[in-house]
Amino acid sequence: MLVTYFEVKLEPITVKYEEEATFTETYGFVGSQGVVVLEGIYFIPKEKKSETIVLMMHPSSTLQQLPIPMVLAESGVHVLCCASRYPKNDSALIMEKVLLDLGAYIRFVKEELGYKKVVLLGWSGGGSLALFYQSQAEKPTITHTPANDEVNLLKAKLIPADGLMFIAAHISRALVLTEWMDPSVLDEVNPDIREKALDIYDRENVNQPPFSADFLREYRLAQITRNKKITLWVKNKLEELKFRNDGQLEMGFVVHRTMADPRWIDPSVDPNDRKPNWCYLGEPRAVNNGPAGLARFCTLRSWLSQWSLEYSRADGELSAKQISVPFLAIENSADDACPAGHTERIYMAAGSNDKEMKVVKGAGHYYKNQPEKLEKAVSFISEWLQVRNFS
Repeated sequence: MLVTYFEVKLEPITVKYEEEATFTETYGFVGSQGVVVLEGIYFIPKEKKSETIVLMMHPSSTLQQLPIPMVLAESGVHVLCCASRYPKNDSALIMEKVLLDLGAYIRFVKEELGYKKVVLLGWSGGGSLALFYQSQAEKPTITHTPANDEVNLLKAKLIPADGLMFIAAHISRALVLTEWMDPSVLDEVNPDIREKALDIYDRENVNQPPFSADFLREYRLAQITRNKKITLWVKNKLEELKFRNDGQLEMGFVVHRTMADPRWIDPSVDPNDRKPNWCYLGEPRAVNNGPAGLARFCTLRSWLSQWSLEYSRADGELSAKQISVPFLAIENSADDACPAGHTERIYMAAGSNDKEMKVVKGAGHYYKNQPEKLEKAVSFISEWLQVRNFS
């Protein structure tokens, strides 16, 4: 098969829209003056026109430095990497507001750039975001955040995407955090107070890899309990602030030890081809206590919106049931970030009549030093787009 490679032009894109809010949770101009300003990077294959554009958005990461958008564009696919209002900082992120941001990009590419079709490519944390968006665009139900702040998605008139891809992604931020949380923490203020029998990094713990089924069951239940314990504290604190009525609406807090998934040190747990004793952020024992852990810094409202198992609405599995557009799921079989079983669960849940699942054997989360694996993933994407006339 003859493959054509296109020279790619990169252009910065700015999307602005008005929003009135009681207070802003972002630092600086964005949102503080009644307007949200979003920045994206537009990948344009030269000499290749298209009526379809692929949009990539992560709740908090900027994606233009990933290898996928450039290689896709070189193959002739028009791509826009979309930063939300929370670029590289999810400490105060509200998932419902990210949907408004993604909706603004879709409206922009259709009304300003002239594309007729939009396909969402949900990579990593963008997978559950894309599903959440599409479910609310097709069947909007949300008028308020879990903290009862108004974010009316019925009035927003979100434009549904025409297709959706779920690649190297997980079910939800709330679920993946819970599966990574260290349940040995007994005191959220002093994380050195721990239940030794649940500390998988304690070399004196009798529970060592390979872990027994009974231990894993106890461990997973304890992780859920910790998530719910934090959620209860958050709900009570919000009520306390409301009762005090002294002008304080929010506060920040720290969630310690959030990289203790048994998967990382026991390859027999949810097995795939990943490297043992490793995760996408490095050595799990070190990351568990490091400053860059998942949900390390939070606000009360942000916890409920993105990290709470009980209250976050950004549940990819539930959202997938509501979508109707063509759907492609791609699992990287050596993924060291997104859990192995999540992709198939999303694929099985997807309500689309036209759905397909592929596996890139041996591919890691970022395709680092794996150009052939990246090319395989891109070939799956390109073929899927072409067959469905997304060109």
